[in-house]
Amino acid sequence: MPDYMLLLHESTTAGAGLSPAEIMETINRYKAWAGKLAEAGKLRGGEKLCDDKGRVMTKRGAQVSAKDGPYSEVAEVIGGYFIINAADYAEAERLSSDCPHLDFGNAIELREVEPTSD
Repeated sequence: MPDYMLLLHESTTAGAGLSPAEIMETINRYKAWAGKLAEAGKLRGGEKLCDDKGRVMTKRGAQVSAKDGPYSEVAEVIGGYFIINAADYAEAERLSSDCPHLDFGNAIELREVEPTSD
């Protein structure tokens, strides 16, 4: 069965009005959702990304450069990711459908992971 990466898109203002208690409740909901996937043997990994914009690396000829992240001029970032195991996109969608991330009007991008080993 293939693995799928769930890229958690979010607005830079997502969760801005949440109280500390609401933030902890949301974190606990993510943990419960991930725990459910882990118990079912479907979770391969995942983490929240730091709140910085990261760096984008490019190469032209022999010149390698790095600059501030790709979302510096838009109001959306990748806030984190999960990697799950599913038979196909339909199952990946089903497993992702109750992710707390969607409750905030955010999007989840599903991408099949191509294995790097034989």
